Amino acid sequence: MDFTRGTYGFRFAEDKELQLCVLFAAGYDSITDPSYRWDGLERNDGPLLLFQYTLSGEGVFESENRTYLVTAGQAFLAEIPGRHRYFYPPDSKEPWQFLFLLFRPDLILPHWRKFLREAGEVPHLSADCAPVRLLRMIVNDAAAGRISDPLIASSSIYQFMTELSRLQVTTLRNKDNWSESIRRAADYIEHNFAQMISIEQLSEHVSLSKYHLIRRFSASTGLTPGAYLTRIRIEKAMELLRGSSLSIEAISKQIGYSSGSYFIKAFRSLTGLTPGEFRSGGDSLAYRRLFFD
Repeated sequence: MDFTRGTYGFRFAEDKELQLCVLFAAGYDSITDPSYRWDGLERNDGPLLLFQYTLSGEGVFESENRTYLVTAGQAFLAEIPGRHRYFYPPDSKEPWQFLFLLFRPDLILPHWRKFLREAGEVPHLSADCAPVRLLRMIVNDAAAGRISDPLIASSSIYQFMTELSRLQVTTLRNKDNWSESIRRAADYIEHNFAQMISIEQLSEHVSLSKYHLIRRFSASTGLTPGAYLTRIRIEKAMELLRGSSLSIEAISKQIGYSSGSYFIKAFRSLTGLTPGEFRSGGDSLAYRRLFFD
């Protein structure tokens, strides 16, 4: 995908009846001038959020007391105004080529801050991941004049931020990114969910202390070991409720609960339905399956 160098600004009239994400600017640039430099405390166009993705070459991003060399496949995230600077290295031998988005923090700041906490302010992002593909599309749409009203602009920014958040969640919960000990713990739960699994038993199995197991497991999967066990049990229960004539009491014992009442409570807590309502449909939708995040 080819880009035309340029910055495209958007100043749509505010609609008092609608809460919209506000796209401030989008563009592509190729920098070779050593005088290129931005200081987050000297800008007066904030509050803004800046997402800048390097296509080739390199630039420098300084934040507080940290300095990053930003190369191809890396982005940096900056809040304006803020204590940061970014610039073209004076000794660089090739152009710094990048795509960028500037948008107001309204409505999406929680998404931005969560991604920042989990991925860091200079994350690596593959060129074909959903947020980068969407970034390319937004810049091209801006150049072609297709972002023609505030609703299109809002939709573009909100979709970009949700794809960015979704990428981080998917990355965290991809088993390929888990450590060996966390994969072993998850596999143990998945193969032994019908037994009473204690955290002591699980920590001994993977040779981690209870504290480190809980902390690392939660960071990798987004769930505590206990919540992961509940999720596996409830998903198995759904299969049995829809695919067998076993009683609720029998299903509860088969998936590892000591009593039907405790199973009903756990099932309802996670799904919003009792096992009987899920099985029959009742007055609600007759779900074949429920999906969880």
